[in-house]
Amino acid sequence: MTELHYPTIEHIIEFNHLALALIKAKKADRPSVLSRQKLSETIEECQKTKGDVYDKATVLLVGITRKHPFASGNRRTAFLVMVDFLYDNGVGCALKNEPENARVLLGIREDFYTREHIKEWIKHGKIHPFQR
Repeated sequence: MTELHYPTIEHIIEFNHLALALIKAKKADRPSVLSRQKLSETIEECQKTKGDVYDKATVLLVGITRKHPFASGNRRTAFLVMVDFLYDNGVGCALKNEPENARVLLGIREDFYTREHIKEWIKHGKIHPFQR
């Protein structure tokens, strides 16, 4: 098995800047790190997670989304980091840039989905709709 490539804190911060520049959501969006520690914890959890690259991508997506390490753009950043992680490690992502993704990311933030649901969504692009 080849060694996996993991993002660094600096790499994730760069993705936050990119997410805020490319995907405008709110006027008040600003790139600002609230907690480098939470980013470090997420990377460490990803590295320690057993399973395949999709299990690890799920950890990155959930960790950045729920731990809220940035002032703005946590879900957008988490999505970009997850996709980059998969491609950097030689596998694809079934997700397209669709409006439904934003609803799923909101569901992830609100702990609506299990990690298995999220992994299947990343691999196959299908997940049950988020409802409050």
